[in-house]
Amino acid sequence: MFRPFVAASCFDDPPSFLYSPRVRVFPKVAVAFLFRFILSFLGGIFTTLTMSIGMVALTFGALFWVYGRDLPSHESLAQYTPPTISRIYSGQGRLIDEFATERRLFAPANTIPDLVKQAFISAEDKNFYTHEGYDLRGIAAAAVDAVKSGGRDVRGASTITQQVMKNFLLSGDRRAERKIKEIILAARIEKALDKEKILELYMNEIFLGQNSYGVAAASQTYFNKTLSELAPHEAAFLASLPKAPSDYHPVRRKDRLLSRRNFVLREMNENGYITDAAYEIEVAEPLRSVQNGDFESFKEELPPRDYFTDEIRRQLSENFGEGEFFTGGLTVRATIDNEMQPVAAEALRIQLEQYDRGVGVWRGTGKKIPLDQLGSEENWRAALDALRVPRDITLENKWYPAVVLEVGSQDARIGIEGVDEVDGGHWIPAKDAQWARKRLADGKLADRAQVAGDLVEQGDVVLVRKMTTDDDGSFIRWTLRQVPEVQGAFVAMDVNTGRVISMQGGFSYQDSVFNRATQANRQPGSSFKPFVYAAALDSGYSPATIVVDAPIEIDTPQGVWRPRNSSNKFYGPTPLRTGIEQSRNLMTIRLAQEVGMDVVGSYAERFGVYDDLSPVLANALGSQETTLYQMAAAYAMFANGGERVQPTLVDRVQDRYGRTVYQHDERICNDCKLADLAAGLAPRVISNRERVMDPITAYQLTSMMKGVVDRGTAAGAINLPVPIAGKTGTTNDAKDVWFIGFSSNIVAGCYIGFDTPRSLGRSAYGAGMCGPVFQRFMSQAIKKYGGGPFSVPDGCVFINIDRFTGARLSDGASGKNVVSECFREGEEPIFGITFDGGFAMGADLPLVEDVARAPARQVTTSTGRKAVVGPKASFGTLSSGGLY
Repeated sequence: MFRPFVAASCFDDPPSFLYSPRVRVFPKVAVAFLFRFILSFLGGIFTTLTMSIGMVALTFGALFWVYGRDLPSHESLAQYTPPTISRIYSGQGRLIDEFATERRLFAPANTIPDLVKQAFISAEDKNFYTHEGYDLRGIAAAAVDAVKSGGRDVRGASTITQQVMKNFLLSGDRRAERKIKEIILAARIEKALDKEKILELYMNEIFLGQNSYGVAAASQTYFNKTLSELAPHEAAFLASLPKAPSDYHPVRRKDRLLSRRNFVLREMNENGYITDAAYEIEVAEPLRSVQNGDFESFKEELPPRDYFTDEIRRQLSENFGEGEFFTGGLTVRATIDNEMQPVAAEALRIQLEQYDRGVGVWRGTGKKIPLDQLGSEENWRAALDALRVPRDITLENKWYPAVVLEVGSQDARIGIEGVDEVDGGHWIPAKDAQWARKRLADGKLADRAQVAGDLVEQGDVVLVRKMTTDDDGSFIRWTLRQVPEVQGAFVAMDVNTGRVISMQGGFSYQDSVFNRATQANRQPGSSFKPFVYAAALDSGYSPATIVVDAPIEIDTPQGVWRPRNSSNKFYGPTPLRTGIEQSRNLMTIRLAQEVGMDVVGSYAERFGVYDDLSPVLANALGSQETTLYQMAAAYAMFANGGERVQPTLVDRVQDRYGRTVYQHDERICNDCKLADLAAGLAPRVISNRERVMDPITAYQLTSMMKGVVDRGTAAGAINLPVPIAGKTGTTNDAKDVWFIGFSSNIVAGCYIGFDTPRSLGRSAYGAGMCGPVFQRFMSQAIKKYGGGPFSVPDGCVFINIDRFTGARLSDGASGKNVVSECFREGEEPIFGITFDGGFAMGADLPLVEDVARAPARQVTTSTGRKAVVGPKASFGTLSSGGLY
């Protein structure tokens, strides 16, 4: 039975042990049996291994098939544009602000120095340039460590390519499912992109702490350097952070970060990126950073965020979308003038503080530091630093937050943020508190303070500034300050282009980010009257046209409305010029009635003051709300001869690739494309703007508004070396005061009022409060931008008239009552016609007492009825108008 097997399995030379006497079988049969056994055993092992390998391969294949089906497209990374910072530059090219959800400066691979790349490769993935996206040995080692520690020690084994996949396309969890997907995508991306592109994605995407994403932003954050300026130990510093930025803080975890940095340097040395000598030098370097105070922060070069740049943020977020603005890497060229913006801020702040100190009520900051933190300088400085109080105020000198450490019998000792303590300490003397009264818990005001303790208590957080001499700026003492309760706004722009050169939306941006120049809707009061007069001048009236200034009564659903002049006087038949110069309310209402409020409304809407002006007569006196920004832009159209102005805070916007996506000035300039121009020639700019007003009307109105400044309601407040035109405005009960004026090239406007409108007081007028703000700013603006006579349009014929009566005078007439008025060529003016708007004075409506004592006259209205009016106007009377 064994023959076939034995015959088939005989050895030519069987092993010697088979001939041993102990073996009781035939040699060939034994050999065959043993060989069969061995083959069966090995076959079983082989089959088991083969099936196991097949099963493992099948399992992995199935896993990779299952998890690889619905993965994100790795091909999208080839077109990936990471979120980057949008930056705002001034007209002079200075960086003034930046906005981002993730603070990232994109650095293409070819701009990242090899040293920086080598540091990150040494720290994160030394085989980056040789593997195919994943490192099996690293994964196996991590798995072994995890098993040994029972899952407590779970470390990453991800290559840089895998980290790119995790950061861009996957979640950051540590589940096996995510790791499988990560490996699949890493293998795919290695075939789609070259190593440098993958490294570029990684080094621009990673978070490196301190709100810095990517190596370029981190280099600026930690060292205030560009990537090309980094030393090896600084590159190793950055390469230490991706592992866990919060665990390697350069101040709180300095020792741990130093150890990690030195490890990276050692890896760089072992990988041949730095020499042994360089390693010894670099590892000996101390750990330096901006956070540790070793370098000046890049933020020191940025001015504090203010109303101007925040308004750019608000407008561009509306135009481009908030997402694109904060992540699109836009480069914005702002219109702001770096020299004039501080002038505007100070001009407004001076006036607001002057009013606030005149009211004399102490409010402080409303913040306190617990008494138990005042004993240690380190504690109170930390507590003070953590408080949100304004730190962006400079008025005469910089304002500092401070805390009251001690209150003496007369003076109070303070600790000042950013100012070192001195022997004896810093003190607020008693005399510095004597301007104010403190509001008590019951809402009543205490008596005027006599000592510092009457205003402040221990632990109070206050604002202080240095009081210095005018002569040489030497220190006198520290003085208490506070943010005024009254607020306001100021804006200035180029009359020809609408470029806003200065804008201040309140006393302090850090105290209140609400921009009162663009967001506060306020009643413009008499500053709206020029639009009524513009409608009249375009409707055939002239500056010499006579309008009756007499009492009016109007039936309204709320009862009889009896508007009045600010002076409580009536002046009888008066030329239009005088009506605007002296801000006569009754003349304005009659004029609006004659022209028609629908016509007035169309003018206001055409100039952009309102979207829809309600056609009620009270709106002729500025009762409908608008913004200072819109009013200033409208006045610019008066100044430039009646051409459309689109106000803007931005000259140009470029995308991340440098392409212009917005440009404000769309005028035609063919000469600007020439390589050069002949000496003495300037480029010729062709205006293609819409005309919103006849140029003669614009000049007539400008001339009349120049009279407001020369001899009208603003005469005592404005005194500048170039011709200025403008208009004051004061609303009912002086809840808002305005002045908007312009030279031949700059328009500037101001309003002041409480955020919740209430009276500023009987003595508050536009000329007295906003006039000085305009004066301070324009005195500096004229030095820089100049100014000159207002341009006279073609078609003007000048005739002398009497500004008191509107009568025509001879060409040689002179005197204070003579004014040379522009009339349209070919339209012979008719003098002596009187308009009253169709109103007649009620028989039972008494004149005010001041007028009753003066000689009165009876006049016939356009309806044939009789009315009694007062004497001729007194041009020494101040009348700023308002909503009466």
